[in-house]
Amino acid sequence: MKSALEFLVRHGYSILFLWVLIEQVGLPIPSLPLLLAAGALAGAGRLNLAGAILMAVLACLTADSMWFEIGKRRGGKVLNLLCRISLEPDSCVRRTEDIYVRHGARSLLVAKFIPGFSTIAPPLAGIFRMRLWRFLVFDGAGALLWAFSFTFLGYLFSGELERIAAYAVRLGVSLFVLIFGSLAGYIAWKFIQRQRFLRELRIARITPEELKQMLDQGHEVSIVDLRHSIDFEADPDVIPGALHLVPEDLAKNSDSIPRDRDVILYCS
Repeated sequence: MKSALEFLVRHGYSILFLWVLIEQVGLPIPSLPLLLAAGALAGAGRLNLAGAILMAVLACLTADSMWFEIGKRRGGKVLNLLCRISLEPDSCVRRTEDIYVRHGARSLLVAKFIPGFSTIAPPLAGIFRMRLWRFLVFDGAGALLWAFSFTFLGYLFSGELERIAAYAVRLGVSLFVLIFGSLAGYIAWKFIQRQRFLRELRIARITPEELKQMLDQGHEVSIVDLRHSIDFEADPDVIPGALHLVPEDLAKNSDSIPRDRDVILYCS
């Protein structure tokens, strides 16, 4: 334990930078425990608090700038890629798009505090063609607020965190089994929930090829494009004859959809 602590103190800034960078790139490796630990070490006089916060902010800006450029160049495809690896891919894009559309650049100030939104907010800013300087100002301020909050929290409660760490060491393997068992159970529950949802959805679903075959054969159908404004801006092509409505307007504009034929809805 002592050798591990000495290693963390000796290479603390580099470890903190790389760990936060990896998390912000999109890998599910939580960096909050490391921020708290860095704050606790700063409280014990083993690390510099300002230096630890600076490393975390630089890591965020490095990863976020990369996603910003990818979003600007690749558009909505990058959102689908990021959400496909999330635990709730069916609601991931919609939830994050709604947050950004509602609050714009200000959403970057709190993005790090919202699970799932932290990685997706930078490419969204790129898709919306936000100016780079504006993105860096808001994203940097948000990263500073996030890093300061948790590092300073560790600094304030450094004594309590040391006692918790000592107790965790005494528990040893049992603690890791409990943590990873709980995480595995949560992921399994989400997977079962998603499979059940997909089975129900598949009953009333047709493929793009089946729709094209219906159109080629002259079947009269009503096609409604329900893509969000962000998805529509990234890829404005529509199926010929489709009516474009955002999901929020579907209920109040339902009278514009003919009811004497099959109605086919599609989104991203």
